[in-house]
Amino acid sequence: MSRLSRRLGRNSIRALSGALLGVFFWFGSGVKGNDTGGIIPWTPGVEDYALAMVSNHCGRYGKYGVITSVHPWPGDYIGFACRRGGRSGPMYN
Repeated sequence: MSRLSRRLGRNSIRALSGALLGVFFWFGSGVKGNDTGGIIPWTPGVEDYALAMVSNHCGRYGKYGVITSVHPWPGDYIGFACRRGGRSGPMYN
């Protein structure tokens, strides 16, 4: 057993590993948002699959996604909104 793991203990190392994994998945997923909408960091080529990412994100809340803004330069974002089906858009069952 290494000196670090003896000093911190196994539970501390597991908690730290879990936290780092959570941070990786939060920043690595690309889509950040909630049930009303969100953003996707713009990178070259992201427009090809941005609508699929938005649809997947909004579909978790039983809504459909609409891309509202695209700023095509590095460091900026693609904005989207999640909307309910009905009079203003498609209805998914």
